[in-house]
Amino acid sequence: MKVQCELCPKLCLIEPGQSGECRVRINIDGILRTVVYGYPCSMHIDPIEKKPLFHFLPGTGILSIATVGCNLHCKNCQNWEISQANPEDTPAAFWPPEKLVALARQYRCRSLAYTYTDPIIYYEYTYDTAKLARDAGIRNVLVTAGYINEEPWRRLLEYIDAANIDLKAISDDFYRDVCSATLKPVQNAMVVAKACGVLVEVTNLIIPTLNDKPEQIRELSRWIRANLGDETPLHFSGFYPRYKMRHLPPTSLNTLEMARDIAMSEGLKYVYVGNLRSKQGENTYCPGCKKLLINRSGYTILQNELKDGCCPDCGKEIYGVWK
Repeated sequence: MKVQCELCPKLCLIEPGQSGECRVRINIDGILRTVVYGYPCSMHIDPIEKKPLFHFLPGTGILSIATVGCNLHCKNCQNWEISQANPEDTPAAFWPPEKLVALARQYRCRSLAYTYTDPIIYYEYTYDTAKLARDAGIRNVLVTAGYINEEPWRRLLEYIDAANIDLKAISDDFYRDVCSATLKPVQNAMVVAKACGVLVEVTNLIIPTLNDKPEQIRELSRWIRANLGDETPLHFSGFYPRYKMRHLPPTSLNTLEMARDIAMSEGLKYVYVGNLRSKQGENTYCPGCKKLLINRSGYTILQNELKDGCCPDCGKEIYGVWK
């Protein structure tokens, strides 16, 4: 008997013994099962700035996990060795939710990140772990492309504190051609996350010749301001040739800083540059008096002048979770 998966907009209709596009949700005897529950293939303690999250517990370590698989097939994927892998071909260790939470406490990590591939496809594992982590006083972070249906998304967001969501482009054609996906569900996921009280930061990977035109960046920035608010942090990230896009050049620092200038001219208050060192693009400034509040170099905090989440000079409250 065929089974339809209702987790993401692809709504895969799965034959017996077969998986959906994500490779990890399989029809076993007419029941849809996940074969990666409790089996991460990657686990690290990262600086939270690596997610990237710049407005959530800066300077702290975050226990980060992933299983194999993804419901997108981005031609530029930086983690394609695991995102596009089959579960039976990839080494993984057994770490059930309770062991993950205990590990986070052991290493004094204030938060857990579900990341690297996409936590949407290991949904049940993410959900159960996040619920236990919340009970233990540990925060939960998603790093995701946001390609999920609204009902399961809302259920998961009940236990999520922060999310960095990729907005890969403001073009449906880009999503179809590069990612094997569509734009609208991602936009909806971002709006819903913000409405549910999750701290949302956005990443846009700028790929030369595909989404690097000033008018594309301007349209994307305007959409974020209109739908997520002008205080939503936006990270423009540099592309490196990987996977099926080795023929394209890496993104230049000039392009990233041009994108930052455009986004700020459109009224976004916190715009950052990632994957390349930028003199100003890694720092947080007060949108009121322009004081340098957080000075960063890569993933390292060099200086943090915030006082109780506010600018010490003008008193403006800065969007974020700081304690």
